[in-house]
Amino acid sequence: MSDTVHAGAEGVDAGAEPVELVLRSTRVLTPEGTRAASVTVTGGTITAVLPYDAPVAAARTEDLGDDVLLPGLVDTHVHVNDPGRTEWEGFWTATRAAAAGGITTLVDMPLNSLPPTTTVEHLRIKRQAAADKAHVDVGFWGGALPDNVRDLRPLHEAGVFGFKAFLSPSGVDEFPHLDRDRLARSMTEIAGFDGLLIVHAEDPHHLAAAPQQGGPRYADFLASRPRHAEDTAIGALVEQARRLDARVHVLHLSSSDALPLIAAARADGVRLTVETCPHYLTLTAEEVPDGASEFKCCPPIREAANQDLLWQALADGTIDCVVTDHSPSTADLKTDDFATAWGGISGLQLSLPAVWTAARARGFTLEDVVRWMASRTAALVGLDHRKGAIAPRHDADFAVLAPDAAFTVDPAALQHRNRVTAYAGRTLYGVVRSTWLRGRRILHDGEFTAPRGHLLTRTDHRLPPDDTKGRT
Repeated sequence: MSDTVHAGAEGVDAGAEPVELVLRSTRVLTPEGTRAASVTVTGGTITAVLPYDAPVAAARTEDLGDDVLLPGLVDTHVHVNDPGRTEWEGFWTATRAAAAGGITTLVDMPLNSLPPTTTVEHLRIKRQAAADKAHVDVGFWGGALPDNVRDLRPLHEAGVFGFKAFLSPSGVDEFPHLDRDRLARSMTEIAGFDGLLIVHAEDPHHLAAAPQQGGPRYADFLASRPRHAEDTAIGALVEQARRLDARVHVLHLSSSDALPLIAAARADGVRLTVETCPHYLTLTAEEVPDGASEFKCCPPIREAANQDLLWQALADGTIDCVVTDHSPSTADLKTDDFATAWGGISGLQLSLPAVWTAARARGFTLEDVVRWMASRTAALVGLDHRKGAIAPRHDADFAVLAPDAAFTVDPAALQHRNRVTAYAGRTLYGVVRSTWLRGRRILHDGEFTAPRGHLLTRTDHRLPPDDTKGRT
């Protein structure tokens, strides 16, 4: 038998050029399901998905045994905070944490860094900060502010993947929220070039009317961010999106009460997508200790019954995807007063095992998890032709997972710059053995290579790490 296999319908001709790498596993998660397979890689790209025992002449072959070969995850909601608040997080630490969690692509949010990514010049500064520090591929969101409508199209042309807006105060002065009129202005501009608007949807009037007790009681904090604040804001967003035929994405949905509205809008043809986060799927209000502001985020972690409905919405497709909303800060900002503590949960490194632990207990599969955290997130930002699947002509980005291996979360083992976590002491399933970026292993048994990540753009999707000029 020949040493070289022709892939046929499942790949390009594996003999067309020398195969650089073959990864074999009894469990390879492909778009057609999980099966024993050999994945061939050349030039950083998957060239074929072949039967497990297919003979292939390759420069290097690795057999992963029964560990699962997953596509690298795509996290489209990450606050890296670099430059400007690098004591909170930075590209070096955030992307190492991502790699440790099987995430090979992330898209950075435009705020909590200084300056925020709201002009082309600010985007250039952000790219410079990331250029030599990215262990995984990194793209960027732009920001929609009350006074930067004229900057939106230039940012779009410079390659941002879309625009984030807040409908209530963001928590940082340099990124003010949009009222309804300014939301309409920004959405009209973005719809004019068929861009994507991603929105933190909480209504400021409902928040202002809610009881604001302050102090360490989680129940008081939960009452200060009621569900109807989300529901009302999403309703207003849907109304504008329907009127303008705009593409709109709801960020970090926590209120299950909004699900019927979302389902009805989508049935009516509104171009609406929705995400939720690991902490809403795995943590509940009933278990948050008073004073434990490592659990604080906005919108808040809600009750177990609410969580059950979020899982149901993932199952039926009302919620499209799961992203971290990794939003770290220094430990001193996590005070025991929920009113004043910084709101944000650090989840990059633990998102895959946290979601998998809860998903497997509810009867979901790894195929479901990868759909929510890789293929649909890649599609959200238009990267699904290169990312989020083990398929020919996709980037050879992989996570090798031992799904039945358990570990106890030790904050000291985290790669985040500030090792504060709501998962401390929890037992989670799913150990990431190694992570690969374009066919090169970037993490193995806790050891990292030098940064190999590329900066991604909406237009060409791949910017060499040192090319931070001329594309903005």
